[in-house]
Amino acid sequence: MASPTVLRRRLGGELRKMRHARKLTALQVAESLGWSESKVSRIESGKSPLSDKDAKLLLKTYGVEVSEDVRQFVDLVRRSRQNGWWQSYGDALPDWFKAYVGFESDASSIQTYQSELVPGLIQTKSYAFEVIRAMNPGEPLDRVEDRASLRFDRQEILNRKDPAPPRLWAILNEAVLRRTVGSGAIMSEQLNHLADLVDNHPGVTIQILPFDAGAHTSMGYSFSILSFSDVPGSIVYAEATTSATYLDKADEIARHEEVFRRLVAASVQPEKSVSWLRETARDYDRG
Repeated sequence: MASPTVLRRRLGGELRKMRHARKLTALQVAESLGWSESKVSRIESGKSPLSDKDAKLLLKTYGVEVSEDVRQFVDLVRRSRQNGWWQSYGDALPDWFKAYVGFESDASSIQTYQSELVPGLIQTKSYAFEVIRAMNPGEPLDRVEDRASLRFDRQEILNRKDPAPPRLWAILNEAVLRRTVGSGAIMSEQLNHLADLVDNHPGVTIQILPFDAGAHTSMGYSFSILSFSDVPGSIVYAEATTSATYLDKADEIARHEEVFRRLVAASVQPEKSVSWLRETARDYDRG
């Protein structure tokens, strides 16, 4: 079953189709129901949970009045409000990050560029612990461990059987390899882990963007593009210290896809990138 996050997007997409079939604008629907236009937009994009009452009002507006159709739709609405597995982590999971974990859990493709650190989905636990501790100074060690455990649990999607694991394509700035996180031993373990992932997971691709590539299309900006096999459209995710940005407009997606294509072209090819990871790991081992 899809995560609540993605289920909300599916429901929102269906409501958008119904609105278009009735040739209504979001503003017209909002005015007829006494809502704001932004509320309709948030529901259709899956950014806001949908109540049973609001779902029934929208269905009635779109001419869906057959009791069985309404019942089935409302049943899905209720499922979309259920907690995902990640909710058990409580305060260790910031509110602004919950949506991303839901999207990640159901993604069929993840393309990510990282300028400073290894993406959380492919971090070792030791590396994750050091990164989280550095980014959250003063936080109790048990909370840091909880955050690291959450990050590790997210990685289960790479080993799942049904549905198939997401196709992961990660581009790492050379700085990710050069910045020592924790210790040389931790870095060696992390870089060998990345190389092992590529060797053992056909759906994982890693490329290194070298310093000598010069200025590029994503200077100072890391992002991820998540796509889904059964939900139209993609999501672009960009993270800040205490918040995140989710983009889903067609022009925004297209721009980030173009940026990613250019980063791919500027980066070292996958085979050479794996060799580079292994070689740098040996450098850390030698101290």
